[in-house]
Amino acid sequence: MKVTVDVDITPEEMRKLFGLPDVEAFQRQLMDDIRERMNAGAEGYDPLKLFQPYMAGTLASWDYFQKLMTSLPASGSRTDEDRSK
Repeated sequence: MKVTVDVDITPEEMRKLFGLPDVEAFQRQLMDDIRERMNAGAEGYDPLKLFQPYMAGTLASWDYFQKLMTSLPASGSRTDEDRSK
């Protein structure tokens, strides 16, 4: 038997349902502060340096995902006899 439940809910409603805090105003203030410092040329607020850690993590995750996907067909093609070895 297969049961499917579709829920039509907004992200805000989902956040409230799970009891998560509303951090939208905090995120907006933080991004505005970073933007101001970048525009002012403050030390350490070079856009490339700020986002480099995020990009490195994203690319590493993508590489891991690709390796996982390419290893699935090989592991799925083994027979029960191969698995017992």
